[in-house]
Amino acid sequence: MGETRADGDGWAATRRWVEKSLAPGERIEAVERLRGGWTSQMRRLDVLGPDGGRSLVLRSFVKPFYVRHAPGLLMREADVLRLLDRTDVPAARCVAVDAGAEHCDHPSLLMSLLPGGVRVDDAGAQERIGALARQLADIHRVRVTDATRPRDYEAWTAPDRVRVPGTSGGTRLWRRAVDVIRREPPAYTPRFLHRDFHPGNVLFTGGGADPLISGVVDWVETSWGPADLDVAHCSTALALLHGIPAGMSFAEQYAGAGGRLARNGADHLYWRLLDALAYAPDAEKVAVPWRELGRTDLTPEVLTARLEGYVECLLDRFG
Repeated sequence: MGETRADGDGWAATRRWVEKSLAPGERIEAVERLRGGWTSQMRRLDVLGPDGGRSLVLRSFVKPFYVRHAPGLLMREADVLRLLDRTDVPAARCVAVDAGAEHCDHPSLLMSLLPGGVRVDDAGAQERIGALARQLADIHRVRVTDATRPRDYEAWTAPDRVRVPGTSGGTRLWRRAVDVIRREPPAYTPRFLHRDFHPGNVLFTGGGADPLISGVVDWVETSWGPADLDVAHCSTALALLHGIPAGMSFAEQYAGAGGRLARNGADHLYWRLLDALAYAPDAEKVAVPWRELGRTDLTPEVLTARLEGYVECLLDRFG
């Protein structure tokens, strides 16, 4: 059986729950830990049965913060996956969920495996950014009813919670940025948001000039709110991952794909900074899974410089 010691530790009850969720005659043949996740532990499960083989993905929350919030997060993701199963958005199919860890070692969600893989290298990034913009515009067109509408968005920072970096002479810059988000949130037309859309949560097949998105994962933060906020989140990630110009170009590509953003530059700036300031002071947390995927060049110094430069560009363009 293709299972390492690390994969076998701490999930005996979860494994039994998975096996009970399989079709009659199916059994787990191999287990592989998946890299690149930060909020949860991910495993690929290869299953064999009378009708052949298939692969599933098991998401388990093991960090205390996420374990506490797992009932809301995992049930939300399960509901969203069921909703998206009736759309063209390439998302996994929910197989089973134990959000309260009533049967598992940790709160867990079992879902189908999507093809493709995460790509965070700089080569081909420009082509992938265009595909990301088109995919996000499609996600924002998902229609919901009163029964399927997700929760209202939550901001991930606030003026009094921003930690201003202390590594440069740009204190005035950061204070100016924080002042932008002291206002009341701008009015907006609500949309269906992924809420954590960035390159680490998108799977690709193909390459070169024709990268194809084969899956969008991690729907635990799905929300109802302004399209600008989803665009802002992806833009910040792109600026940190591929450089400031990549982050600055995403909104234009999103609009070119038919997405609708705030007409007022000051309103758009609010959402962009509301997201970017959540990464202060150094954006170190977001880079941990990227380094696991090979981006060892993303040192704390590089990330800090990119975050500050990105905030400065936003203020220059929209301020």
